[in-house]
Amino acid sequence: MSLPDAFHEIAGRVNNWGRWGADDEIGTLNLITDGVVREAAACVRTGRRVPLALPLREGGVQTGLIPGRVDPLHVMVQINQEIFGPGTVACSDDAVTMGLQAGTHWDALTHVSHSGRLYNGRPTSTITAHGRAAFSGIDKARTVVSRGVLLDVARARGVERLDGGHPVGPEDLEAAETLAGTRVRAGDIVLVRTGQIRVLLAGDKHAYGHPSPGLSIRAPEWFHARDVAAVANDTLTFEIFPPEIEDLWLPVHALHLVEMGMMQGQNWNLEELSTACGETGRYAFLLSAMPEPFTGGTGSPVAPVAIL
Repeated sequence: MSLPDAFHEIAGRVNNWGRWGADDEIGTLNLITDGVVREAAACVRTGRRVPLALPLREGGVQTGLIPGRVDPLHVMVQINQEIFGPGTVACSDDAVTMGLQAGTHWDALTHVSHSGRLYNGRPTSTITAHGRAAFSGIDKARTVVSRGVLLDVARARGVERLDGGHPVGPEDLEAAETLAGTRVRAGDIVLVRTGQIRVLLAGDKHAYGHPSPGLSIRAPEWFHARDVAAVANDTLTFEIFPPEIEDLWLPVHALHLVEMGMMQGQNWNLEELSTACGETGRYAFLLSAMPEPFTGGTGSPVAPVAIL
């Protein structure tokens, strides 16, 4: 079944293929210039650091919705072992098996495809079992530092958490921008708070998964118009789930990653940041959010930190 005309119409309006050249592999991260980073650094007033990642642990956020995306399995491979002989310094080492998108993570531009194509028009055949993603792997996104802006959609609507059927559209983003008292600008990384992660933090793991509030299919055009560098939120599916248009699954993923070349992040814990921004009245900050550079990876864990 082909994607509907409504999808292709939006795709045509937000498409960035060739904007930074035929060989480009990082998409909208090109918008994070040296000047953008200098201005982001000027947002730091107190030095307060707010961590935005969930703990990586067994029994984490995954619900089984996506096959193979397993929560971390963490094991000790040696415990206080004197590997150079008796009486020498002892070492403890551990290992982990997990889905790269299992916890707080970034999706690489190769995470989804549509109509046989990836970002910048590359064929899906460039992703293979042994070679992984030949282009636009997560390892290409090595310096994700910019001005972050919290768009606290839930608080802008006067609630702590949006209901499960709420699609976050341009009107919500603009209301949250008004609350923030700052305008989203080129090169910003936008963090959209729905409050959905409060369900997970309260211990109801399966209610966290679905149904879920999330980005509307109407949101990508807003991000495109503002030249946003990347977007992350506090939900498992990122976009509204189930979808707004029947049987049109993951359209926002396809518009962001494939058409725009814009990374997106999921399972970010924005609760402490929401409190900090509310207390200070400042919703813009320096954001450090480098993914782990797995060569050819289609996603990666990230431990982002907002510095106010």
